[in-house]
Amino acid sequence: MTETTKQAASEDAETRRTDPLVQVSLQQLRRRTSMKWRAHPEDVLPLWVAEMDVPLAPCVADALHRAIGLGDTGYAHGTAYAEALAAFAGERWQWDGLRVGNTAIVPDVMMGIVEVLRLITDPGDAVVVCSPVYPPFYAFVGHDARKVIEAPLGPDLRIDLGALEDAFVRARRHGRCPAFLLCNPHNPSGVVHTRQELEAIAALARRHGVRVVSDEIHAPLVLPGATFTPFLGVPGSENGFALMSASKAWNLAGLKAALAIAGEEAAADLRRMPEEVGHGPSHLGILAHTAALQEGGDWLDELLGGLDANRTLLGQLIKEPGIRYLPPQGTYLAWLDCTRLGLHDEHRADGPGVVADLAGPARMFLDEARVALSSGHVFGTGGAGCVRLNFATSPAILRQALDRMGRVVRELG
Repeated sequence: MTETTKQAASEDAETRRTDPLVQVSLQQLRRRTSMKWRAHPEDVLPLWVAEMDVPLAPCVADALHRAIGLGDTGYAHGTAYAEALAAFAGERWQWDGLRVGNTAIVPDVMMGIVEVLRLITDPGDAVVVCSPVYPPFYAFVGHDARKVIEAPLGPDLRIDLGALEDAFVRARRHGRCPAFLLCNPHNPSGVVHTRQELEAIAALARRHGVRVVSDEIHAPLVLPGATFTPFLGVPGSENGFALMSASKAWNLAGLKAALAIAGEEAAADLRRMPEEVGHGPSHLGILAHTAALQEGGDWLDELLGGLDANRTLLGQLIKEPGIRYLPPQGTYLAWLDCTRLGLHDEHRADGPGVVADLAGPARMFLDEARVALSSGHVFGTGGAGCVRLNFATSPAILRQALDRMGRVVRELG
C-alpha cells in the first residue's frame, strides 16, 4: 500500500467511524472461514461473491447469544419473521400489502424461487430472465427441467420492454405455463426498477399469460437517489410472487431463512407448497433475520451511508478508458464493462473450482492484479468481457484493489 493510500485510508476511517464497512481489519477478515475469504490464496483481495466485510449487527448478535444461552436451538415456530418483514416494508417502502397469511418460510431465496416455480410451471415450461443476470437463475431453473429464455437488458442496463415482450411470446410457444423471473433490484447491474417499469412489466405479463416471480433479496439495499418499489405493490401483480430475506442487507447468508410472498390471486398456489419446504431454514436463522428487520434499521442506515460513499469512491478510482462503469442505484455490486480491453477469448481458465469459472478480464485481474472479481460470462448474454465487483468492503481495501487493477490495465495498453 502506498503512503498516499495509507493516508487516505486513515482519513476514511476517521470520517466514517460508525460505518460497518470500516470496522473489520484485513487481518481480521482473513481469519474468516467463509467462501469469500477461503476460495483464493491470501495474497488475493476478494471482491467477488455477495458477502460484506462487516461485523454482525449488534441486534442480530444479541438475538443469537440469547438463543444460545437458553439452548433455544429447536424447531422454528410462529410468524414473527413475516410480521417483522411486513412492518419493515410499511416503514421503509410505504407498502402495506404484505399479508402474513400469504407468506411461507423457505430455506433461502433461490430455493424458494425453485419451489414457487414448481407450483406454477411444469417440467419443460419456459422461464424468462433478463440477461445479464444472477447466474443461479440459469443453474437452478435449468436443473429443475425448465427452459431459460433470455430477454437481454438494454444498453442502459434497464429492462427492454420490447425484448421482454418478444421473450414472453416465445415462452408461450414453448410451454403451457410460462414464468418471468424478475430481479428487483437487478443483480449485477444495480438498477432499481421504477414503479412505472414494474407496472409495464405486470401489464405485459398479464397480457401474455406469464406469471411473475420477483427476487427481492437486495430490496433493503437501495442507495440514495433511488426508491424501491415491491413488485407486488403495483397493479396487475396480484397473481405474482416475491421472495425476500434479510440475508444480503445484514450479511446473513450463513443463517438460512427467507420468505415467499404471494399476491392475493396467488395465495391458493402458495398453500400448495409442501410442508417439508418450511423445515429447511434453521430456527437460529429465523431468529437472526427477524431481529435484523425489527431492530436493525439504524445499523442498516449506517451501512447504506458507507455503501453510498464507496459507490462514489469507486467512480473516482476507475480512471482507465478501457473500463465503463454505470454507478448502481442499489445493491453493493458494480458492473464493469471491460469489453474495450479485448479479452473476451483470452485468459481462459481450466480445471475445477471457483477459478474455473473465470474468463477474460476477471481471469486477468486475478492472475495479474491478485483481485478476485466475478466473471461476466456466467451472467448470460451481454456478460462476456465484463466483471462484477463487490464494493461492500473498506475504502482502504477498495483503493488497494483498484490501484492493482489500474496498474494491470495500464500495462496492457
